[in-house]
Amino acid sequence: MSTGTHPALERADALYELRRYDEARTVLGQRLAEDPEDVRALVRLARCHLRLENQAEMALEAAERALALAPEDVPALIQRAHALRAVGRFPETEGVLREVIRIDPGYWLGYAMLGDWLWRIKAYRYGRETGGRLPGGIPQVFLDESGEFAKEAIRLAPEEVFPYEVAWLIADMAGNRTVADQLDQAILRLDPNHAGALARRTEKAAAAPGVKAAEAATLYADALAASPHSASLQQGLDHASYRLLRGVRWIALLSLALAGVLLDLWTKDGQVPRELPVSLGQRLWYFAPVGALWAVGALLRYRRLRTGVRYNLRSLIHRRRWPRIVLGQAAWAVLCALVISQVPWSERTVPRIVFWVGLVPTLATIWFDRKKTT
Repeated sequence: MSTGTHPALERADALYELRRYDEARTVLGQRLAEDPEDVRALVRLARCHLRLENQAEMALEAAERALALAPEDVPALIQRAHALRAVGRFPETEGVLREVIRIDPGYWLGYAMLGDWLWRIKAYRYGRETGGRLPGGIPQVFLDESGEFAKEAIRLAPEEVFPYEVAWLIADMAGNRTVADQLDQAILRLDPNHAGALARRTEKAAAAPGVKAAEAATLYADALAASPHSASLQQGLDHASYRLLRGVRWIALLSLALAGVLLDLWTKDGQVPRELPVSLGQRLWYFAPVGALWAVGALLRYRRLRTGVRYNLRSLIHRRRWPRIVLGQAAWAVLCALVISQVPWSERTVPRIVFWVGLVPTLATIWFDRKKTT
């Protein structure tokens, strides 16, 4: 049995880190052809099989070969646990991980993995025994022991992120938001770019009362700069960007309302509407308040946005359907406002029709699409 670190194992490790798992498996196969009792090569081979599609059974075989040579080899036990889960023998992993803890009670990963899996195993067994789902979520009794294992993993390895992730999941399922927030802070202290914790902290800040769409978009853009591959952060930025676009539609509706005011389309009983057609000067003056609305409400607001938010706004319009619908509705409302305000109408029947044609399609969906981004 080989006990040293063979150059082939180092080469396989380098290929594994590059995610070239098939090549790493080939190197390990060559090494095992030389020395079939190299436990370290067998453990690495099991790890590679787990990364490749439809090779879970081969991973389990490699891990069990390693354990046949070294029954108390902790890395081999860890790979066997992963392989058992991958082949659908999940409940058996509990015994394997408890054996890891027995052999090496100071090894944090055994506690963290058992904390992460034990409540799932209990829920799985419950479902098999009762033939049904858990009523009302995961019972606290299923979480208690898992929580203790997570705490022990944190005690043994306070600088490792995974135990905190396990503890956060347990706290979240238990509904303990205070503890979950504290664990998120601990995770971000260790890994400032942690995608999950960063997304949760950003979502909480963006959803706080009084946070406007531009502020929320900035929060998400800053978080995405740190974790650019986070799908949840990108989704949050898309939603905040969509809220900004919906604001443009309100400006368009105000422009339409001002056009209606210009022509006195609706007057109170006893009030004499202004004489038509409206003079050219009054029609041109319409552009003063409307121009101010668009300059302050849209252009200035857009220019003050972070570059990343502006880029995402443009990208969102190309990627999603509802943002294009919103812009189309805004453009339609503005077009109707221009028709009402700039044509020298001699009577109000047609302008009233144009007003409703511009208002109704937009107003009909303005509440329905509040959370739409697609």
